[in-house]
Amino acid sequence: MGNPTGFLEIDREVQADREPLERIKDWDEFHNHASENLLKDQGSRCMDCGIPFCHTGVLIGGMASGCPINNLIPEWNDLVYQGKWEEAADRLHLTNNFPEFTGRVCPAPCEGSCTLGINEPAVTIKNIEVSISDKAFSEGWIGAEVAGDKSGKKVAVVGSGPAGLACADQLNKAGHSVTVYERADRAGGLLMYGIPNMKLDKKVVQRRIDLMIEAGVTFVTNTEIGKDIAAKQLVEDFDSVVICTGATKPNDFLAKTPGRDLNGIHMAMSFLHKNTKSLCDSELADENYISAKGKSVVVIGGGDTGTDCVGTSIRHGCEGVVQFEILGKPPEERDADNPWPQWPKIYRMDYGQEEAAALYGSDPREYLIQTKEFVDDGDGNVKAVKTVMLKWEKDDNGRPVFPPSEVAGSEKEYPADLVLFALGFSGPEQLIADELGLERDARNNYKAEFEKYTTKIDGVFTAGDVRRGQSLVVWAINEGRGAARECDRYLMGATQLP
Repeated sequence: MGNPTGFLEIDREVQADREPLERIKDWDEFHNHASENLLKDQGSRCMDCGIPFCHTGVLIGGMASGCPINNLIPEWNDLVYQGKWEEAADRLHLTNNFPEFTGRVCPAPCEGSCTLGINEPAVTIKNIEVSISDKAFSEGWIGAEVAGDKSGKKVAVVGSGPAGLACADQLNKAGHSVTVYERADRAGGLLMYGIPNMKLDKKVVQRRIDLMIEAGVTFVTNTEIGKDIAAKQLVEDFDSVVICTGATKPNDFLAKTPGRDLNGIHMAMSFLHKNTKSLCDSELADENYISAKGKSVVVIGGGDTGTDCVGTSIRHGCEGVVQFEILGKPPEERDADNPWPQWPKIYRMDYGQEEAAALYGSDPREYLIQTKEFVDDGDGNVKAVKTVMLKWEKDDNGRPVFPPSEVAGSEKEYPADLVLFALGFSGPEQLIADELGLERDARNNYKAEFEKYTTKIDGVFTAGDVRRGQSLVVWAINEGRGAARECDRYLMGATQLP
């Protein structure tokens, strides 16, 4: 702990992002890089707690408290303060295969459980993390890690999202021959096509994949297991198979809503995937995407994916955008039933809302609202969304009672030429599980015990969102690493993987 009074003397300060009205003109990342002096000061605010909660990674109240991959946060905070950047990068990569991803897209549960955050703004952990990673790349400290001794074992990893990539990276380091199968035309899964470029530049994703290829990992794209290659064939051809296909089946809670089949209503991931693919293929010149240009856009869903739809629609040049949220507006500060070190459920404006506010004058989110009907323009296209306001009652224990009640007289109609469903995911697609006869849990996730990742089929493992359901990128990395460890143990009888 280089500066024992840093947390008393220095206020939290994060490098300002690019100005909203400027960044909406392009698809570049909206982040700015912080200066080393700023990062040194912010690193000095870390208290080097006797029991640091920032890297515990436990679930409290159903949400992550601390870092799920147990990043050694106090250590690399102090090393940044001391100017020992290469050592900080070494510490960071001990627990995190891809800090360049998490430092950009993770919501930072570590900051929510920072001890300083009990009564002061938390340490800027996420900002320091991505800065360490970016500096490590720029200085050439990160290269392909080629295993010295080869095991002679072959492993197939199905899916190249964060879980699949982490699993493949670890198994390759252990000396196994790893082949990653991806049904899309580019590797990266959620990181490539599920997260917009302005939040995670695809060159950053491809840079890491290129390093993995250089290190010996084989990627096979445009290949869907269960269709192009039978899942049973993989089990026969490889010594082990790890399934990391994610939870990609979208929720459609409005399937029975009148007008649901009208043209102009799309799933958010279809909208985002097509946009990023067209951007990567041709800078959108091929026009092979769902355009929001000149349209009134309604985004149904208040989470990260909804925010990405807002930001993407604005960059297309939409006429206007509104985002529906079924829950109430969060408080400005923690409620009494949401104490530290739980994830703070407070009001925040993400990049998409900031951009909408700068462009249109206000946060685009409408809270406590339910869609009742999609209105036909007479030619089979959506032209408006009818809604009603909601009221959540609470039971004797203070828990919300479902379903909420409708507020009489609160009906309203919103113009809408484009409607995007960002309602989360109901679980994984079932093609592989059906073919192999894998067990499913109550939510249709592929069944495997946490920290074991083994299915009922010998040598077949599963990890990430396909096992646990929709979750954070950092949890996917946690599970990919864990599955690699158990797969290595299965293949070799013992393992040195963490």
